[in-house]
Amino acid sequence: MDKPFEVFDHTADIGIVAYGSDISELFANAALGLFSLMVDVSDLKEDIEHVVELSADDTESLLVEWLNELIYIFDVERLAFKRFKIEEFTGSSMKARCFGEKVYPQRHKITREIKAATYHMLQISKQDGLYKARIIFDI
Repeated sequence: MDKPFEVFDHTADIGIVAYGSDISELFANAALGLFSLMVDVSDLKEDIEHVVELSADDTESLLVEWLNELIYIFDVERLAFKRFKIEEFTGSSMKARCFGEKVYPQRHKITREIKAATYHMLQISKQDGLYKARIIFDI
């Protein structure tokens, strides 16, 4: 796979198209794309490990819940992640380990605020063995 995600503009919002060879890699790359929109992930260390467990009605809802939970953790705990290990995935539930660090304004540049992942034009597909997800974020 050439790239884990691509960024695209959408009216007053911003979106990504994430890719993965399997659904776990797709969710990890969507999370990486999210944090890449907010901070320079290349500057992040992996000092903190945070476990996230979620469930939802279906895979699309689970993707939105996953990304919104990560936004919540960023907003409340000021944690940013650069690596994600999806340990369990059923399609409607997941458990992931997220690796990153606490964000400090004097050391990290916050590039944009993301309010939420949305259901608008949300799409997960599989073509030629490659998973693809299109996600729009409210900024």
